[in-house]
Amino acid sequence: MTLADRIESFRATLEEWLRGLYHGMFTHPAYEKIEAEAEDTEDAFMLACFPDAFGIPSPVSYYTAELLPYLEDEYQSWERRMWDRQSVIERKGHQYHF
Repeated sequence: MTLADRIESFRATLEEWLRGLYHGMFTHPAYEKIEAEAEDTEDAFMLACFPDAFGIPSPVSYYTAELLPYLEDEYQSWERRMWDRQSVIERKGHQYHF
């Protein structure tokens, strides 16, 4: 093999690998499901930490209030997302086509 053939072979292999990487990271349907599941898990964690934002009494809210400075950037968007949701069950049902 000449050097030009080896370079062309390497370039074709690299192009195929990058196309597969892009498809797997951004365009594959499983990416959206994984992203939605991660968002649900984050929402459940925030709800466990700050239930009094929705009127649910919590005996540990004094201790979880210490987390607020670390989570303040995410807190407002999380609260808005939770108020805009119709139902967690409806979201899960839509996600799994029930």
